[in-house]
Amino acid sequence: MEVKIKRIYEAYAPTDGYRILVDRLWPRGIKKETAHVDLWFKEAAPSNELRKWFGHVPEKFADFCSRYEAELKASGSLSALKKVAGQHDSVTLLYAAKDMEHNNAVVLQRLLTL
Repeated sequence: MEVKIKRIYEAYAPTDGYRILVDRLWPRGIKKETAHVDLWFKEAAPSNELRKWFGHVPEKFADFCSRYEAELKASGSLSALKKVAGQHDSVTLLYAAKDMEHNNAVVLQRLLTL
């Protein structure tokens, strides 16, 4: 299975495969009717508390990764996401964050391809 990540603001491409939005909040300015989202998996997003604590500060990313991974495992969301993703040859995890290197989709991509 191929797992890619992409900002939801980037254009849809047929090569994206099955598209999963992994943010808790729906992205601003994106219409649900034209987003080409196959599944909005809010459960895979970090908790509001963790998201606010992290605040996309790159220096906090290592701590964010370990806290987020612990949240995912405790909630069972990672297992559920693996099950869904495993049903497709190609999956694209969609996120809204401006920082393309320090976000939850980066963590999920790594965990899904272990």
